[in-house]
Amino acid sequence: MNLYATKKTASEGMLDFALFLANITHMKTVIEQGAGYRYYVAVLVLISFSLALQIVAGVLIIIIARRDLNVVSNQKRLDYLNNLATGVIFVTTVINFFVSFFGSKRTGFFRWLLARLHF
Repeated sequence: MNLYATKKTASEGMLDFALFLANITHMKTVIEQGAGYRYYVAVLVLISFSLALQIVAGVLIIIIARRDLNVVSNQKRLDYLNNLATGVIFVTTVINFFVSFFGSKRTGFFRWLLARLHF
């Protein structure tokens, strides 16, 4: 049982890290577009909040992974921390939904690049 929980926690951590990198890339894109973008402040605030929650979730996942599930005295606390991490990840997912909803302004660069490369 402990091996399953450890693998589950590690996979959650890897997915959280992938989302963290995607948010950093999205933030970079929004910053490059500049303050002229209609939802500039809203998207930056949402991405920043999402990144902060992802750091909290990552710390929780590390704490959970380092504890032994087989020790009875740890089980109640680990259950609480697991539920807390799940809640933080859910809130992060909802925030990222809104970030995607606001999206980023299309620059037309891909179309320009394809025209130049004759694809």
